[in-house]
Amino acid sequence: MNFIEELQWRGMIHDMMPGIEEQLQKELTSAYVGIDPTADSLHIGHLVGVMMLKHFQVAGHKPIVLVGGATGMIGDPSGKSQERNLLDEETLRHNQECLRAQLSKFMDFDSNADNAAEMVNNYDWMKDFSFLDFIRDIGKHITVNYMMSKDSVKKRLSSESKVGMSFTEFTYQLVQGTDFLELYRSKNCKLQMGGSDQWGNITTGTELIRRKEGGTAWAITCPLITKADGGKFGKTESGNIWLDPKRTSPYKFYQFWLNTSDDDAEKYIKIFTLIPREEIAALVEEHKEAPHLRKLQQRLAKEVTIMIHSEEDYNTAVEASQILFGKATADVLKKLDEDTFLSVFEGVPQFNVDKSEFEAGVDILELLAVKTEVFPSKGELRRLFKGNAISINKEKVQNSELVVTKEHLIADKYFLVQKGKKNYFLVVAC
Repeated sequence: MNFIEELQWRGMIHDMMPGIEEQLQKELTSAYVGIDPTADSLHIGHLVGVMMLKHFQVAGHKPIVLVGGATGMIGDPSGKSQERNLLDEETLRHNQECLRAQLSKFMDFDSNADNAAEMVNNYDWMKDFSFLDFIRDIGKHITVNYMMSKDSVKKRLSSESKVGMSFTEFTYQLVQGTDFLELYRSKNCKLQMGGSDQWGNITTGTELIRRKEGGTAWAITCPLITKADGGKFGKTESGNIWLDPKRTSPYKFYQFWLNTSDDDAEKYIKIFTLIPREEIAALVEEHKEAPHLRKLQQRLAKEVTIMIHSEEDYNTAVEASQILFGKATADVLKKLDEDTFLSVFEGVPQFNVDKSEFEAGVDILELLAVKTEVFPSKGELRRLFKGNAISINKEKVQNSELVVTKEHLIADKYFLVQKGKKNYFLVVAC
């Protein structure tokens, strides 16, 4: 596999320094991507860089993941209007271990292969680097003029910026350049990859390597992923889409990809899956013939959900997705874990009832028309029962004299009421 050609047809290269393709064809090469360790999980905004490293390893080269423990204590100005929160070492180390576990799903860290992936933390070489050593060994090789010319610096120093830029952030590109220099020396790493907003920081590293070592190093950046409607990729009303199932349930994760637009699905399936070129082309054509079937979105959601979570989680997400459209059974409902259940019925009107009512047994009319006021009156509720318009926990019920007990509760807590096909109400036993 030709790494550059693979990334180009997938739309994953924004810019690259000349000569890198020849270097990759010449010998096994090491490349690194830096990852911010300010959380104990990756989110899907990290996935482009991670997929670049995955393709790099598949192409026979060696991927290095650099966890920015030191830079995480500083903050990167690129594309941001303010400084980030700084973390202590204990938190950073914990986050590093969590990220490694997630990255192991993408890359081989544990084999004896020459191109096995490695993880490093720049805190390990920066923590003992004194300020005097830094300005002597690094600072004197890069001029202020050079640093000021970077877009990320210009943006923060422009009249449009209200917060300005601290000296700490101004030196960020030197710290990142030091990382590249260190990996060049210790790991023979000759390539750094990242988002297009990192171009200035990465090329500072290649310049340091040239000036201090007389060596040649390269940069490749990927486009910053955008949505067709101009919205920010990976963001929802509730925040980031995380890889950790405790932060974003597999159901919500699956739903995110399933709900992408046609244009975005065609772009994302190239970037976030390993599906070959010919198969993607066939999928795109199939989708264009019947876009209402959303074949492209379904395949995208399947591939990414299985890659990040598991096939079992994917199957559960598909079953859960069918619940609101009347295709699921009571058995499917009972199999759902509480997080998925609540994700499916997010936004559905909820009514709290003391759990003792269920333990004692409560008349269905009393429960839904008096204690919760799900329905305005017992008379209307009776008519709905007679008309076969009421479902309890996804099962049709015509018995208006039903006594509801704790046996009817899902997860010992929830009682799902449905009027017709689309109107849901959730009674919560508190």
